[in-house]
Amino acid sequence: MVRPTRVTNTIKDRRVALGITQAQLAETVGVSRQTINAIEAGKYSPTLELAMLVGVTLDTTLDSLFSLGHDEPK
Repeated sequence: MVRPTRVTNTIKDRRVALGITQAQLAETVGVSRQTINAIEAGKYSPTLELAMLVGVTLDTTLDSLFSLGHDEPK
């Protein structure tokens, strides 16, 4: 059985496409640049509130920014 195990995101792709730096995004949503870096790298899962702020700032929906990855069946 395949189970979702990891949330992946396209925040960096969207941010770069809009010409926004990590620092600019961070300032707009009220976190550090390091937090944005960690979210983009998949090392930190944002709260729902932060994810929604990022989506609004990047003018896109949460489902276009985040998706569930899957492990291979064992």
